[in-house]
Amino acid sequence: MKHSFLFTQLVRRDFSKKYKGTILGMIWSLLSPLLLLLIMRIVFTNFFGRGIPHYTTFLFCGNLFFSFFTEATNAGMVSLRNNAPIFTNISIPKHLFVVASNVQSLINFSLTLIVFFFFCFLDGIKFTQKFLLLIYPVLTMVCLTIGIGLILSVLYVYFRDVIYLWDVFLRLLSYISAIFYSIDNYSERTQLLFHFNPVFLHINYFRKIVIDSIIPGIIYQGFLGLYSLLFLGVGILIYNFNKNKLIYHL
Repeated sequence: MKHSFLFTQLVRRDFSKKYKGTILGMIWSLLSPLLLLLIMRIVFTNFFGRGIPHYTTFLFCGNLFFSFFTEATNAGMVSLRNNAPIFTNISIPKHLFVVASNVQSLINFSLTLIVFFFFCFLDGIKFTQKFLLLIYPVLTMVCLTIGIGLILSVLYVYFRDVIYLWDVFLRLLSYISAIFYSIDNYSERTQLLFHFNPVFLHINYFRKIVIDSIIPGIIYQGFLGLYSLLFLGVGILIYNFNKNKLIYHL
């Protein structure tokens, strides 16, 4: 890769910059989702957790993916504008900044995933060979967040309001992604609507493998890949169409 050294340095910079000035440093990558999990466990157990087996693991699956999605898309959105002083003076591919911010979020996700598996062990989850299939939703989520990151990064260059609109959208998305509740009590038609939400599909994929020990069907896996490739493709198209114009708006 022509810019592999630069890309590595960008990832390293973004990762160290995130925890610069903090006492606990990268420990926050583990502590933050655990504190959120504890709060949600206390608040939602009596309201939504009754009848849901392994509710702590159930919650953790939701927090795990939604936190990654939120962090990766937010970081991708501001990556071009925040790094404008660099690529306006040096000729380098601008999309590297979006991808680098996504990889930094993936590193945080991977650290949290280790803690997740430890909680699975404490929760009595049986580890099987099916766990190897968990790599698939991780890869599709990376494609999804890079695609959305490219879209948002371009929009944010033109419209500052995007950052506020995206924050509102994420709040709405957190409620319709079934992070702390099960959709089993809804009608089949309502349950079908949840499958138009790619974030829910990723969360549910993890739950099926980890909690239910069920491998999702080919159609389910196909939709997972389709959504991710669709957003990635749209993101690349929007970025390529605007990449030469962005510098005039920064």
